[in-house]
Amino acid sequence: MSSVKETVLEINLAHLTNNFKYLKSKVAPNVKILAVVKASGYGSDASVIAKHLEKIGADYFAVAYTSEGVILREAGIKTPILVLHPQPVNFSKLITYQLEPSLYNARTLKEFVKTATSLNQKEYPVHIKFNSGLNRIGFGEHNVDHAIKQVQHTNTIKVISLLSHLAASEDHEEREFTLEQISSFKKATKSIINSLGYAPILHQSNTSGILNYPEAHFDMVRTGIGLYGYSNEAKYDRKLKPVASLKSIISQIHILKPGDSLGYNRAFIASEITKTATIPIGHADGISRQYGNKNGFITINSKPAYILGNVCMDMIMVDITAINCKEGDEVIIFDQTSSAATVAEHVGTISYELLTAISPRVKRVVIDDN
Repeated sequence: MSSVKETVLEINLAHLTNNFKYLKSKVAPNVKILAVVKASGYGSDASVIAKHLEKIGADYFAVAYTSEGVILREAGIKTPILVLHPQPVNFSKLITYQLEPSLYNARTLKEFVKTATSLNQKEYPVHIKFNSGLNRIGFGEHNVDHAIKQVQHTNTIKVISLLSHLAASEDHEEREFTLEQISSFKKATKSIINSLGYAPILHQSNTSGILNYPEAHFDMVRTGIGLYGYSNEAKYDRKLKPVASLKSIISQIHILKPGDSLGYNRAFIASEITKTATIPIGHADGISRQYGNKNGFITINSKPAYILGNVCMDMIMVDITAINCKEGDEVIIFDQTSSAATVAEHVGTISYELLTAISPRVKRVVIDDN
């Protein structure tokens, strides 16, 4: 008998605890853990994830944008929240909700000081982002000294952390580049600390940095995908447990005769008698069209069922010719056995994309063994 009656995303908090404890075990006891809960907690539920992590000992949270931090504060999260890519238009709201900005260029630094001054702030906590090679956002070596001089000329803000981001810490062929990034960050932060006269928190490692580069743990590490059960390496994946499981049911079964077509644009034409199942999930729910036409699959009774024809907005149709199943049976889009990484790999993408694409209209079900 099916355990689900509709499309649901199950969020397993015991798995989250497992992953947090494992990642924490990889760093020294004095190293802080910053949990990245952006993009709705990597597609799950940021408030649910953050509340649990706050309870089990996360030291910091990070989101991409101010609006995500506001959601956490309104959910009752008290732990410090770093906004990784804030926009000046939201600085006033950021301060109102006691969020902490990562300032990444002269413009954001200038605008934040201006906003904080207008709101009568004193030593408001900020983070300075240094570009050590990812070349996405961050102060470069040539202008970071100027930024620190600006900080020294005001008491409106106080630098509480210096951060950078590793570009390829999961790729062992890029070890030399990663070590150069670490060296560059050490050099830059040493100079900045000398200028400031005190030592802010230093952090550069992402999940793969935690696992592969202990020399880059510094004072705090940031973990995103690892918390949700993925590490980009099989030897570490065995220690982690996927937090999210996406499940649905079979709505209807059809028998196609040779020559019958299926779906929009008749993208699938049966060459032989084919049994198909229609599942209530589609590209509006996060299963993009790239999974269609036998590129992607779901799992029914432990067997892969490949998607036939084009993915519809609200439905997919799969081949169940060789699978014993019936209408109402449970299907797995991804879970711990058939992981999001495995499913995503079949269409040339990554777990991050599949996880974060899951639509808000998919019902979230929290599983808490406690």
